Amino acid sequence: HQYRVTGYDIRPEAMKRFEAEGGSSAGSVREACKGAATVIVMTVNADQAEDVLFKQGGCDALAQGATVVVMATCAPSRIVDLADRVAATGRKFIDAPVSGGVVGADGGTLVIMASAAKETFDASEPMLRTLGSNLFYLGEKPGQGASMKIVNQLLCGVHIAVAAEGLAFAERQGIDPALALKLLMTGAVGNRGPRMVTDDPTVASSVDIFVKDLGLVLDAGRSAKMGLPLAAAAHQLFLDASGMGIGSKDDGQVIETYRALGPKSKG
Repeated sequence: HQYRVTGYDIRPEAMKRFEAEGGSSAGSVREACKGAATVIVMTVNADQAEDVLFKQGGCDALAQGATVVVMATCAPSRIVDLADRVAATGRKFIDAPVSGGVVGADGGTLVIMASAAKETFDASEPMLRTLGSNLFYLGEKPGQGASMKIVNQLLCGVHIAVAAEGLAFAERQGIDPALALKLLMTGAVGNRGPRMVTDDPTVASSVDIFVKDLGLVLDAGRSAKMGLPLAAAAHQLFLDASGMGIGSKDDGQVIETYRALGPKSKG
């Protein structure tokens, strides 16, 4: 399938990349959404999604009967609220958070966790499969996709944090971290480890994303009255890293919280 895509981003450099890939730039959210059959909202959080859809007029600018696809990582309750507000305008709604980061987006291999009315999902499935080769339908109720993404972020956050702990511990023992990495190429070490042992790596997903997402995990645990001690410990590490001034760095740089505890000893 081929799609004509009009996009908007507040960062000029992002719009330049978008145009270079064949996209059509818009000067505002409303302009990007004007008359569109589908809008994909890929923001950092629910507040931003609400802002572009309602305060900046994105939803009202869409064609009647259009579909709103929110791919931001949000609390399930916020997604339910957004879905209700979109439905009240006569538009359809798909809750479709993603996992895979920049690499997945570039390669079209994102994991997409979708929930929506089955008819709405079926109509949008070809488009969703263009964005992500790993598409899962979680159910008819908006918020189910968001809940699955929170479970996913729990595992990702803890895996990244424990990978950082292991590699930093290896360094402290005088082991070459690149050699240690070869022995530990499983789980989050496999995809985050190389960025942990590289100075100033390209950002695939930032430390502050996990400050936010593990915060959502812990909020969900509180609502369910379920203790999530490992998620809480991992959240503290990402929070410390952000407090060190590296919140915009790649999430693998959470390893710096351990390096800050004492001198490094490489090989």
